[in-house]
Amino acid sequence: MVRPQDVLLVVEVVSPESAHRDWTVKLRKYADAGMQHYWYVEDEDSSAVVHVYELDGPTGVYAPAGIFRGTLQRPVPFEISVDLDRLTPRRSR
Repeated sequence: MVRPQDVLLVVEVVSPESAHRDWTVKLRKYADAGMQHYWYVEDEDSSAVVHVYELDGPTGVYAPAGIFRGTLQRPVPFEISVDLDRLTPRRSR
């Protein structure tokens, strides 16, 4: 069993059926469990968009840390750079 304090990062890839649950219920439950970093990945006009949250220690709730389109670059919870445009297939015109 994985303990919440051992989880470095939670990443949710959202589908239309889970969007409400991911934005509300899971966001609250992960914060209550003490998971420090939560990323929410959604489709925006056939492109990946990542909403990044970090747990605020004093309040115990997630604070927005950025919305990333095109490229995701973060120093925490580890150094990472992701070309988000390569995550989704190009649409033919």
